[in-house]
Amino acid sequence: MFNDPLFFIVLAAMAAVVIFLIRGLSFFGRGGADAAKQSNKMMRWRIYAQFAAVILVILFVWLRGGS
Repeated sequence: MFNDPLFFIVLAAMAAVVIFLIRGLSFFGRGGADAAKQSNKMMRWRIYAQFAAVILVILFVWLRGGS
């Protein structure tokens, strides 16, 4: 599994989700209209990254036989 390039792509996608989540939450504490816009933008990107990560996980499991 650790020599599979798709596994590392899945890990990178999951890391991107965590990074967008942390960035979005960091804007919540700042307050103000600009921070709210940035927070919404980061959370929107988190949803996109999360969708991609789920698709990649499903693809990984499907290509590797599901076991």
